[in-house]
Amino acid sequence: MPSFLAKKFCCLSFAQIISSPWGIFNRGGLVCSITSLTLQPKKLNMKKLVLLFAAAFLTTAIFAQNNPKPAAKGITYGEGTTNTDIKTLGDMEEQVMDKGAFTGKITAKVTEVCLEKGCWMKVEKGNGETMMVRFKDYGFFMPKDIVGKTVVLEGEAKQKEVSVKQQQHFAQDAGKSKVEIDKIKEVKKEMQFVAKGVLVL
Repeated sequence: MPSFLAKKFCCLSFAQIISSPWGIFNRGGLVCSITSLTLQPKKLNMKKLVLLFAAAFLTTAIFAQNNPKPAAKGITYGEGTTNTDIKTLGDMEEQVMDKGAFTGKITAKVTEVCLEKGCWMKVEKGNGETMMVRFKDYGFFMPKDIVGKTVVLEGEAKQKEVSVKQQQHFAQDAGKSKVEIDKIKEVKKEMQFVAKGVLVL
């Protein structure tokens, strides 16, 4: 699913996106009404056919994103990954500090997940802190029952600056109270991991 479309739909409920049996997509100026593509043999042309199949594919992709498989041993998400060539969290942090980025695999325990869509999660760093994990191009999401599971993450880690607005958005997704959200008033720097594949151990 193209990343620019995925970002538009990542925080919408499936019910909001699919508003008719065929589906009507209308978000941020993007309008695609499949119901308008009536299959009349005399009027059907290649452009309409391509648009119909593209819209059907988009519907399937969104449905899959919004319904990730329950977390269980051996289940993978995204591109998938394996429990081999794992680096320690210490190695990851050292590489980020020295080279600006880390690319590879780590293992960590999931402590929190986005309650809206599963479009991010947090994992333990082993020092009492947690690390934000997001998913490449918003291409896949996590199930809510992944909290407490140990996972293999494959992807890239970098130091990121997180705006107050982003922090408040994440806090809202996590179900924090308005009082807790209103306390967020400063930009912060943190290490974030963008995963292209996840494996449940």
